[in-house]
Amino acid sequence: NVSFKYPDGTDVLHDIAFEAKPGQMIAVVGLTGAGKTTLVSLIPRFYTPTSGRVLIDGVDVRQYKLRSLRERISIVPQDAVLFSGTIADNLRYGKLDATQEEIEAAAKAAHAHDFVSRLPKGYETPVAEAGGGLSGGERQRLSVARAVLKDAPILILDEPTSSLDAISEEIVFGALKRLRVGRTTIVIAHRLSTVRDADAILVLDGGRISAFGKHDELLASSQLYRRMCARLSVGKSLDEPETVDELIQAAKQ
Repeated sequence: NVSFKYPDGTDVLHDIAFEAKPGQMIAVVGLTGAGKTTLVSLIPRFYTPTSGRVLIDGVDVRQYKLRSLRERISIVPQDAVLFSGTIADNLRYGKLDATQEEIEAAAKAAHAHDFVSRLPKGYETPVAEAGGGLSGGERQRLSVARAVLKDAPILILDEPTSSLDAISEEIVFGALKRLRVGRTTIVIAHRLSTVRDADAILVLDGGRISAFGKHDELLASSQLYRRMCARLSVGKSLDEPETVDELIQAAKQ
Protein backbone atom coordinates (compact mmCIF):
# COMPACT_ATOMS: atom_id res chain seq x y z
CA ASN A 1 0.00 0.00 0.00
CA VAL A 2 2.80 2.38 -0.96
CA SER A 3 2.21 5.99 -1.94
CA PHE A 4 4.87 8.60 -2.66
CA LYS A 5 5.03 12.31 -3.29
CA TYR A 6 8.04 14.53 -3.88
CA PRO A 7 8.92 17.32 -1.41
CA ASP A 8 7.29 19.86 -3.74
CA GLY A 9 3.99 18.02 -3.21
CA THR A 10 3.88 16.25 -6.59
CA ASP A 11 2.03 12.94 -6.20
CA VAL A 12 3.78 10.14 -8.08
CA LEU A 13 2.60 6.78 -6.71
CA HIS A 14 -0.77 5.85 -5.23
CA ASP A 15 -1.52 2.72 -3.15
CA ILE A 16 0.98 0.42 -4.88
CA ALA A 17 0.80 -3.21 -3.71
CA PHE A 18 2.39 -6.29 -5.31
CA GLU A 19 4.71 -9.17 -4.43
CA ALA A 20 7.84 -10.42 -6.19
CA LYS A 21 8.82 -13.90 -5.13
CA PRO A 22 12.39 -15.27 -5.06
CA GLY A 23 13.53 -16.20 -8.57
CA GLN A 24 10.72 -14.29 -10.29
CA MET A 25 11.03 -11.49 -12.82
CA ILE A 26 8.43 -8.72 -12.57
CA ALA A 27 8.23 -6.33 -15.53
CA VAL A 28 7.01 -2.77 -14.88
CA VAL A 29 5.46 -1.00 -17.88
CA GLY A 30 3.64 2.26 -18.40
CA LEU A 31 3.74 5.43 -20.47
CA THR A 32 6.36 8.08 -19.75
CA GLY A 33 5.67 9.73 -16.38
CA ALA A 34 3.70 6.78 -14.99
CA GLY A 35 6.10 6.44 -12.03
CA LYS A 36 8.16 3.41 -13.07
CA THR A 37 11.59 4.73 -12.06
CA THR A 38 10.28 6.14 -8.79
CA LEU A 39 8.72 2.76 -7.95
CA VAL A 40 11.97 0.79 -8.32
CA SER A 41 13.91 3.56 -6.53
CA LEU A 42 11.96 2.85 -3.34
CA ILE A 43 13.51 -0.64 -3.03
CA PRO A 44 17.10 0.48 -2.32
CA ARG A 45 15.74 3.50 -0.39
CA PHE A 46 16.78 6.19 -2.82
CA TYR A 47 13.40 7.54 -1.73
CA THR A 48 11.21 6.73 1.27
CA PRO A 49 7.47 6.10 0.81
CA THR A 50 5.15 8.84 1.96
CA SER A 51 2.90 6.07 3.25
CA GLY A 52 2.89 2.29 3.17
CA ARG A 53 5.86 -0.08 3.44
CA VAL A 54 8.39 -1.76 1.18
CA LEU A 55 9.22 -5.19 2.62
CA ILE A 56 12.12 -7.55 1.90
CA ASP A 57 11.70 -10.98 3.50
CA GLY A 58 8.85 -9.47 5.50
CA VAL A 59 11.02 -6.71 6.99
CA ASP A 60 10.49 -3.01 6.29
CA VAL A 61 13.51 -1.75 4.31
CA ARG A 62 13.76 1.17 6.75
CA GLN A 63 14.81 -1.32 9.44
CA TYR A 64 17.87 -2.46 7.49
CA LYS A 65 21.12 -0.53 7.69
CA LEU A 66 21.43 1.33 4.40
CA ARG A 67 24.76 -0.26 3.47
CA SER A 68 23.49 -3.74 4.29
CA LEU A 69 20.36 -3.19 2.19
CA ARG A 70 22.19 -1.86 -0.85
CA GLU A 71 24.82 -4.61 -0.73
CA ARG A 72 21.98 -7.02 -1.52
CA ILE A 73 20.70 -5.12 -4.54
CA SER A 74 22.30 -4.88 -7.99
CA ILE A 75 21.15 -2.15 -10.37
CA VAL A 76 21.83 -2.18 -14.11
CA PRO A 77 20.67 1.20 -15.45
CA GLN A 78 19.56 2.09 -18.96
CA ASP A 79 22.78 4.05 -19.46
CA ALA A 80 25.86 2.33 -18.04
CA VAL A 81 27.67 4.32 -15.34
CA LEU A 82 31.46 4.11 -15.63
CA PHE A 83 34.06 5.99 -13.63
CA SER A 84 37.61 7.21 -14.24
CA GLY A 85 40.07 4.40 -13.57
CA THR A 86 40.81 1.07 -15.19
CA ILE A 87 38.28 -1.44 -16.47
CA ALA A 88 39.19 -3.68 -13.52
CA ASP A 89 38.52 -0.79 -11.11
CA ASN A 90 35.10 -0.27 -12.68
CA LEU A 91 34.16 -3.94 -12.35
CA ARG A 92 35.57 -4.21 -8.84
CA TYR A 93 33.13 -1.49 -7.78
CA GLY A 94 30.61 -4.35 -7.58
CA LYS A 95 32.86 -6.23 -5.11
CA LEU A 96 35.77 -4.26 -3.73
CA ASP A 97 37.81 -7.29 -2.66
CA ALA A 98 37.31 -9.25 -5.90
CA THR A 99 40.27 -11.19 -7.24
CA GLN A 100 41.44 -10.92 -10.84
CA GLU A 101 40.03 -14.40 -11.47
CA GLU A 102 36.60 -13.33 -10.17
CA ILE A 103 36.71 -10.19 -12.32
CA GLU A 104 37.48 -12.17 -15.45
CA ALA A 105 34.82 -14.78 -14.65
CA ALA A 106 32.20 -12.02 -14.30
CA ALA A 107 33.32 -10.44 -17.56
CA LYS A 108 33.03 -13.79 -19.33
CA ALA A 109 29.51 -14.28 -17.97
CA ALA A 110 28.59 -10.82 -19.33
CA HIS A 111 30.20 -11.53 -22.74
CA ALA A 112 32.71 -8.74 -22.05
CA HIS A 113 35.96 -10.70 -21.66
CA ASP A 114 36.73 -11.01 -25.38
CA PHE A 115 36.59 -7.30 -26.18
CA VAL A 116 38.46 -6.38 -22.97
CA SER A 117 41.22 -8.87 -23.82
CA ARG A 118 41.69 -7.20 -27.21
CA LEU A 119 42.37 -3.79 -25.62
CA PRO A 120 46.03 -2.70 -25.42
CA LYS A 121 46.24 -3.11 -21.63
CA GLY A 122 43.37 -5.54 -21.12
CA TYR A 123 41.71 -5.10 -17.73
CA GLU A 124 44.22 -2.38 -16.83
CA THR A 125 43.05 -0.21 -19.73
CA PRO A 126 42.09 3.24 -18.43
CA VAL A 127 38.45 4.20 -18.92
CA ALA A 128 37.81 7.74 -20.07
CA GLU A 129 35.24 9.81 -18.18
CA ALA A 130 31.71 8.41 -18.65
CA GLY A 131 33.13 5.50 -20.64
CA GLY A 132 34.29 7.54 -23.62
CA GLY A 133 36.08 5.39 -26.17
CA LEU A 134 33.83 2.39 -25.58
CA SER A 135 30.69 1.59 -27.58
CA GLY A 136 27.27 1.54 -25.94
CA GLY A 137 27.20 -2.26 -26.06
CA GLU A 138 30.66 -2.52 -24.48
CA ARG A 139 29.72 -0.14 -21.67
CA GLN A 140 26.53 -2.09 -20.96
CA ARG A 141 28.38 -5.40 -20.89
CA LEU A 142 30.75 -3.95 -18.28
CA SER A 143 27.72 -2.78 -16.29
CA VAL A 144 26.28 -6.30 -16.39
CA ALA A 145 29.66 -7.78 -15.43
CA ARG A 146 29.75 -5.51 -12.38
CA ALA A 147 26.32 -6.81 -11.35
CA VAL A 148 27.46 -10.42 -11.90
CA LEU A 149 30.48 -9.78 -9.68
CA LYS A 150 28.32 -8.27 -6.94
CA ASP A 151 26.13 -11.41 -6.98
CA ALA A 152 23.25 -9.73 -5.12
CA PRO A 153 19.95 -11.61 -4.64
CA ILE A 154 17.83 -8.66 -5.85
CA LEU A 155 18.31 -7.29 -9.35
CA ILE A 156 16.83 -4.04 -10.68
CA LEU A 157 17.04 -3.43 -14.43
CA ASP A 158 16.07 -0.28 -16.29
CA GLU A 159 15.91 -2.14 -19.65
CA PRO A 160 19.63 -1.65 -20.36
CA THR A 161 19.32 -2.87 -23.96
CA SER A 162 16.78 -0.28 -25.14
CA SER A 163 19.32 2.11 -26.72
CA LEU A 164 21.61 -0.50 -28.30
CA ASP A 165 21.89 -1.72 -31.87
CA ALA A 166 20.44 -5.14 -32.67
CA ILE A 167 23.73 -7.09 -32.36
CA SER A 168 24.77 -5.44 -29.07
CA GLU A 169 21.23 -5.87 -27.72
CA GLU A 170 21.29 -9.61 -28.40
CA ILE A 171 24.66 -10.03 -26.63
CA VAL A 172 23.69 -7.96 -23.58
CA PHE A 173 20.23 -9.56 -23.38
CA GLY A 174 21.83 -13.01 -23.33
CA ALA A 175 24.08 -11.93 -20.46
CA LEU A 176 21.12 -10.51 -18.55
CA LYS A 177 19.15 -13.76 -18.90
CA ARG A 178 22.03 -15.60 -17.24
CA LEU A 179 22.32 -12.93 -14.54
CA ARG A 180 18.60 -13.20 -13.65
CA VAL A 181 18.74 -16.90 -12.79
CA GLY A 182 17.93 -17.46 -9.11
CA ARG A 183 17.45 -13.77 -8.38
CA THR A 184 14.38 -11.66 -7.71
CA THR A 185 14.32 -9.25 -10.66
CA ILE A 186 12.34 -6.05 -11.16
CA VAL A 187 12.73 -4.68 -14.69
CA ILE A 188 11.43 -1.46 -16.18
CA ALA A 189 10.49 -2.83 -19.59
CA HIS A 190 10.42 -0.89 -22.84
CA ARG A 191 10.39 -3.84 -25.22
CA LEU A 192 7.91 -6.63 -25.87
CA SER A 193 10.60 -9.33 -25.76
CA THR A 194 11.34 -8.47 -22.13
CA VAL A 195 7.66 -8.31 -21.19
CA ARG A 196 6.88 -11.72 -22.66
CA ASP A 197 9.74 -13.22 -20.68
CA ALA A 198 8.41 -11.95 -17.34
CA ASP A 199 6.64 -14.05 -14.68
CA ALA A 200 4.23 -11.15 -14.14
CA ILE A 201 3.71 -7.67 -15.61
CA LEU A 202 2.73 -4.60 -13.61
CA VAL A 203 1.02 -1.92 -15.71
CA LEU A 204 1.32 1.58 -14.22
CA ASP A 205 -1.02 4.37 -15.23
CA GLY A 206 -0.74 7.75 -13.56
CA GLY A 207 1.07 6.27 -10.58
CA ARG A 208 -1.53 3.58 -9.97
CA ILE A 209 -1.53 -0.12 -10.81
CA SER A 210 -3.83 -0.43 -13.80
CA ALA A 211 -3.31 -4.17 -14.28
CA PHE A 212 -1.14 -7.04 -13.05
CA GLY A 213 -0.68 -10.44 -14.67
CA LYS A 214 0.94 -12.37 -17.50
CA HIS A 215 1.28 -11.11 -21.07
CA ASP A 216 -1.59 -13.13 -22.57
CA GLU A 217 -3.90 -12.32 -19.63
CA LEU A 218 -3.26 -8.58 -19.96
CA LEU A 219 -3.79 -8.61 -23.71
CA ALA A 220 -7.28 -9.92 -22.96
CA SER A 221 -8.08 -7.71 -19.97
CA SER A 222 -6.18 -4.38 -20.21
CA GLN A 223 -6.91 -1.83 -22.93
CA LEU A 224 -3.86 0.25 -21.93
CA TYR A 225 -1.57 -2.77 -22.19
CA ARG A 226 -2.99 -3.72 -25.60
CA ARG A 227 -2.46 -0.14 -26.75
CA MET A 228 1.18 -0.14 -25.62
CA CYS A 229 1.87 -3.47 -27.30
CA ALA A 230 0.24 -2.24 -30.51
CA ARG A 231 2.72 0.65 -30.61
CA LEU A 232 5.54 -1.82 -31.17
CA SER A 233 4.14 -2.66 -34.60
CA VAL A 234 5.20 0.84 -35.73
CA GLY A 235 8.61 0.62 -34.10
CA LYS A 236 7.93 2.60 -30.95
CA SER A 237 8.82 1.86 -27.34
CA LEU A 238 6.23 0.55 -24.89
CA ASP A 239 6.46 3.72 -22.82
CA GLU A 240 6.62 6.52 -25.39
CA PRO A 241 4.05 9.26 -24.78
CA GLU A 242 1.04 9.04 -27.04
CA THR A 243 0.20 11.63 -29.67
CA VAL A 244 -3.20 13.30 -29.83
CA ASP A 245 -4.03 11.29 -32.97
CA GLU A 246 -3.20 8.04 -31.17
CA LEU A 247 -5.37 8.99 -28.19
CA ILE A 248 -8.27 9.78 -30.50
CA GLN A 249 -7.83 6.49 -32.37
CA ALA A 250 -7.68 4.56 -29.07
CA ALA A 251 -10.89 6.26 -27.90
CA LYS A 252 -12.65 5.03 -31.06
CA GLN A 253 -11.60 1.41 -30.46
